[in-house]
Amino acid sequence: MSNENSNSGFAFIAGLVVGAAVGALAGLLFAPQTGEETRKQLGEKTKEVTDELLDKFDDFKESMTDAFDDVKRGTAETMENVKKTTVDLLNEVKKSKTKEA
Repeated sequence: MSNENSNSGFAFIAGLVVGAAVGALAGLLFAPQTGEETRKQLGEKTKEVTDELLDKFDDFKESMTDAFDDVKRGTAETMENVKKTTVDLLNEVKKSKTKEA
């Protein structure tokens, strides 16, 4: 996965979290209720946003792990193909040298 894609994924998650936090805070500050109720509600919203952020981060981490695993698999397959092709070419060269001799 390119660096640009991973940065845009992080930016999206960060924007989501900041937007949710600002929206929750604005809703609490403008709600007609007592300070105690507001603090309680603010604590609940903070926990919800934190839990959501952790879930999104876990999803992001899992997708990055999957992408790295795909790259590793592809690299291993490519190296195996290069190795096989090189061995085949060396064998061809040896056969042609043997025929010339």
